[in-house]
Amino acid sequence: MSAVDLSVSVGPLKLRNPILLASGTVGYGNEISEFIDLNKIGGIVTKSLSLKPRKGNTPQRVIETPSGMLNAIGLANIGVEEFLKTKIPFLKKFDTKIICNIAASSVEEYVECTKLLTDEDTISAFEINVSCPNVKEGGLEFGNDKKAVAKITEEVKKVSTKPIFIKLSPNVSRISEFALAAKEAGADAVSAINTLVGTAFDIMTRKPKIKNITGGLSGPAIKPVALAKVLEIRRNVDIPIIGIGGIFSWQDAVEFMIAGASAFQLGTVNFVHPNISETMINDLILYCEKMKIASLKNLTGSFIL
Repeated sequence: MSAVDLSVSVGPLKLRNPILLASGTVGYGNEISEFIDLNKIGGIVTKSLSLKPRKGNTPQRVIETPSGMLNAIGLANIGVEEFLKTKIPFLKKFDTKIICNIAASSVEEYVECTKLLTDEDTISAFEINVSCPNVKEGGLEFGNDKKAVAKITEEVKKVSTKPIFIKLSPNVSRISEFALAAKEAGADAVSAINTLVGTAFDIMTRKPKIKNITGGLSGPAIKPVALAKVLEIRRNVDIPIIGIGGIFSWQDAVEFMIAGASAFQLGTVNFVHPNISETMINDLILYCEKMKIASLKNLTGSFIL
């Protein structure tokens, strides 16, 4: 048994280790449970949930790109009611933290989703995806409007009995300003970053490869951007950060913690190495032993500039 303590805290949420599976990359946990022991990792962030089921965008909606992938799934999901009915019974089997990702097209929908889910004991926290179009404002993303981010945070905090994490968009000039807006409105932590906007064309047809034209770019290609955003938040706002963006190895994960993340999410890598989250545990222990780090949480924000 290793003497290294891998446990971390993200605001009031305590995790056995900082490894979380990112929303949209492992569904609701069913498929990935065939490859790893979910009881060994810190937790799962569920696929985005909206009040009613969503079919999402028309295919083609996922393509591979150099060092990454583009997706325009369109937040396809089964809806809150079906989630409670068919997915919660499966998730109850595991001793791991379940963080429910919420997506919506109005402030009222964010609130209603949170209210319907907050009394479910299996759920440990909510990750609020603000990179959604605000239908009442003509489609502008909530995440590009500091007042909207603050308003959503404030309203869901009123109805939630669980910690609230705001998942921030990187497609802004100063992400730390959005982190500050979330903090001042009561957020317990921020997740950074969501995907970058990208596109790709077929040079033979001259048409976009994605039916939606643009999609979210994820994978190793965005890691330097994500690290810089995490560092910017850490240097300007006193709020816990969950780091996301292009983590494909334990070394990548350590970088995010050094830059300021208390925990991190594995996303695109799950499609390539579905068992990486479990193998990463031992790699982090070996690193800590080599560097004489008794507690992994001491790594957070330990950068030297």
